[in-house]
Parts: sequence; C-alpha cells; structure tokens
Amino acid sequence: MEIQFNRSDSETGRVPIKALHPDWSALTLIASNLLTILVAVYQKWNPGTVMWIYWGQSIIIGGFNVVRMWTLQNFSTDGLKMNGQPVAPTTGTKRYVSIFFMFHYGFFHLVYAIFLIAMAKLSPQDIVPIFICVAGFFVNHWFSYRYNRENDSKRTINLGTLMFFPYARIIPLHITIITGLLLSKTTWALVLFLSLKTVADLIMHAVEHRAFGKHGE
Repeated sequence: MEIQFNRSDSETGRVPIKALHPDWSALTLIASNLLTILVAVYQKWNPGTVMWIYWGQSIIIGGFNVVRMWTLQNFSTDGLKMNGQPVAPTTGTKRYVSIFFMFHYGFFHLVYAIFLIAMAKLSPQDIVPIFICVAGFFVNHWFSYRYNRENDSKRTINLGTLMFFPYARIIPLHITIITGLLLSKTTWALVLFLSLKTVADLIMHAVEHRAFGKHGE
C-alpha cells in the first residue's frame, strides 16, 4: 500500500489561536535539552550514548502523533492519496493512516536502533540517566500534545500534513546530530553540537505550532 501526499493550495477552517503565555511546551523543550547536555557532560558519555536519548525523543514524537491522528475530529484529506487515488476524510481513512504511520515510523526507528546498537553498546549505569532524560522529553511532548489537542477541535487539520510532519521534524535534526556527534572529539565540541540541536529543536517546534496553530492545514 502506497500513501502519497501533495500539499494543496486550499486553506479551510483557519482559526486564529492565541499564543500560550508562557509557552510551557517550549520551556520544557529547552529544559529537556539542557538536562541532556548536563547529564552527558557529567557522565562523560560518548556520542553514541547521547544519541539514544534523541532516539527516545523521536519515538515519543511519533507516539503522540499517532494518538493525535487517531483522535482527530475535524480533518481534511486534500492532497492525500492511497495507491494513486484520492481518499475521503472518513474515520476509516483516519485510522488506516494512523496505523500505517505507526508501522512505517516504527520500522524507521527499528533500523535506527540497529545502527545505534552497532555504534555504541550501553552500560548498565547508563540506563537510569538515559531514562531520566527521555522522561524529560516525554513531559515536553505531553505539554505540546495537550496544546494541540485543545486547539485541534477549533480548526480543520490536514491529515496528510499531520502524518508527514514528524519526518520533516526529526530527519534534519538527526542528520545534524549524527554529523555533529561523530565529529565531536572533546566535551566542548559535544556541548556545542548539542546546543545547536537544541536551537534546531526550538525552530522546528515553532514551525509546527505555527503551521498547525495558525493555518490548521
């Protein structure tokens, strides 16, 4: 089964959304990244160990995206095709796309995990710090999910946009992370690249909230 999505020019259901004051999802995103940097420096982690945390963050992003797609009430399927054919905005379509995304995204991260296992084996003492850092990202994306859930009912979301956005968010981030961490030979270099990842994370966070919050398409 092939799923295609082409962004249409139509803009339906535009509902302006008031900005959060403060933006707790952005603040917790900064805190989660800072926690990871501090723990990585304190534990003297190698780049491969740090990448497990961001792998966990990606899984969390995908998981909340599945829940969000599954629970959508107002959505369109403009530009979304299955086997070359347009699809109707039905509950069946929404559930099929949610399941398709879950397996496709999951397989992507399974391959990623195999790469990480080959790159860096975790020691038992790393498990708890990694879990704490990943838990920080879970809290962050839970705040973001609550923001999205509260406002999804106020606008029409394009199902295709929602399905493909996690890839647009994580792939550039992970290319940056992998390139930077592989080149990191000192603690300061590690901090620099992790800081750049934090900035990229915030930019994509803002892009996501602007894309879905402002336009809803």
